[in-house]
Amino acid sequence: MNKIAFIFPGQGSQSAGMGLDLYENFEAAKNVYKTANETLGKNIAKICFEGPDEDLKLTINAQSAIVATSIAALAAFQSKCDIKPVLTMGHSLGEYCAMYCANVMDLKTTMKAIQKRSELMDEATKTTKGTMAAVLGATTDTIKEALEEVKDLGLAQIANYNDPTQTVITGEVEAIEKACELIKEKGARRVVPLAVSGGFHSDLMTSAKDGFVDFVKTLDLKEAQIPVITNVDAIETTKVEEFIEKMPNQINSSVMWVQTIQKAIELGVDTFIEFGNGKVLAGLNKKISSEIKTYNVYDTESLNTTVESLMVGV
Repeated sequence: MNKIAFIFPGQGSQSAGMGLDLYENFEAAKNVYKTANETLGKNIAKICFEGPDEDLKLTINAQSAIVATSIAALAAFQSKCDIKPVLTMGHSLGEYCAMYCANVMDLKTTMKAIQKRSELMDEATKTTKGTMAAVLGATTDTIKEALEEVKDLGLAQIANYNDPTQTVITGEVEAIEKACELIKEKGARRVVPLAVSGGFHSDLMTSAKDGFVDFVKTLDLKEAQIPVITNVDAIETTKVEEFIEKMPNQINSSVMWVQTIQKAIELGVDTFIEFGNGKVLAGLNKKISSEIKTYNVYDTESLNTTVESLMVGV
């Protein structure tokens, strides 16, 4: 029998219209959006379903919209079958869906945490000038070498270890622009500047991290019923005090996605289900290991396909 992990995408996976099909066809999904709207005090469902994309991509809206949509997809799936994961994990923001899935937080607490996180990160982008870029086809050593060479120009760090061929860099604008030039000169296949409002997952987010420390201590958190492999260290986490420490640190630390998936494989997982808009993580997973299978749940058709495929293997 397959060992299954549930995974959840992060910021950047959003698009107008996401979740609408699930909302219209599953009461469980509709209830998630209803609770999200009530908790946030705004119609996040309308922003998900209608956009416009300019509003949806704002950090203050994107984070809660993505979390609500991913959890709605999970709820729809759980209303249709009782397949259980042995592990759960999420990419950056998606880690909050993983914690919800593992019963670390209930839905209202998850939405409150995301609202505060997005507010603090949004504030941080207004006081720092940061940017990000995706590097394709360069080794980690080459990237680190370039980042070291630009440190006199400003902060430059690795934000995301996405897959063996794609790494995202982050930091102050001048330093990142120069690093992009150097990385190209060192033989990268492509370097793509990202349309983001700040240098996320870098020390430019330290004020957001610091603001989140005390807030996290006010949240009603519980021990995880399923281990969550956390972004900051790619380690299985179940204890409340560990989540309290890691949640703020995640804001300005690298997302160790490659290492996270490798850890899950090490622990025997061969099948992943991605809940949320699009197939971002499925694409990354394919490059991390050709031995694993990733299914997606983002609308009725993908949900049915995933359930049917997995039930055959049971």
